[in-house]
Amino acid sequence: MIEYKQTHNFTPTQLQQLFQSVQWASAAYPNKLVKAMQAYETVISAWDNGQLIGLVSAMDDSVMTAYVHYVLVRPEYQGKGVGRKMMEMLKEHYANYLRIVLCAYNKQLEFYKHIGFRPEENETVMFITELKDTDLA
Repeated sequence: MIEYKQTHNFTPTQLQQLFQSVQWASAAYPNKLVKAMQAYETVISAWDNGQLIGLVSAMDDSVMTAYVHYVLVRPEYQGKGVGRKMMEMLKEHYANYLRIVLCAYNKQLEFYKHIGFRPEENETVMFITELKDTDLA
C-alpha cells in the first residue's frame, strides 16, 4: 500500500535512488538534494514499504504563488496515479493561493496536462543556466 507524507526528512541514498531512477543529473549530488528538500516550503512524498517512490516539491511567497520544481515518480510506479495523488495533495495545500506555477520539462508535458496544468497562454519562456560541476561542489 502506498503511503503519502508531507516531510522534509530524507536520506541522501533515498533521494539519490529516486533521482537516478528517472535519470536526473542532480542524482549526482545527494547531499545537496537533502539540503534542498529541507529548504522547500512544501514536500510531498510517496512511499511503498519504506522505499521512496515519488516526490513533489514547491516553494511559495506565502500568499499568492507557489512554484513547483520537482515532480518525480519511479518509472515502475508511473501511470498508477502516484504523481496525480501527490499533485492533488499539493493543489489542496495551496488552494487559497492565486496560482501554482509548474516548472515543466518538455519530456513531461503530456503528464502535466493530464494532471490539470496547461501551458501559459502568452507563451512565456523560462530561461535557465547550467552550473559547472565545480560550482556545485
